[in-house]
Amino acid sequence: MTMQPSASTNRAIAWPSVITVISAAILIGAEVFGAAFAGGWALAIVLGLGDLGAHILQAVLFGIGVLIMIAFIRAAQRIEPFTRRA
Repeated sequence: MTMQPSASTNRAIAWPSVITVISAAILIGAEVFGAAFAGGWALAIVLGLGDLGAHILQAVLFGIGVLIMIAFIRAAQRIEPFTRRA
């Protein structure tokens, strides 16, 4: 007995939703990663960490930014589904 896919399981990509989420991710990503770079540099100066400390702090903040972007994409995908029934 072979299973035939039913008509209700056919999915199509919802391009307007995908483009909306990608566009928002680019905009928010620029803000998040720009803040990580500038914030790491500024905090390193305030704390007197030097160039190496600034780079390490920027890398840590960049990693936090990546986690923020992953959370944003997942939340946006729930609101704007990437697929719809065909």
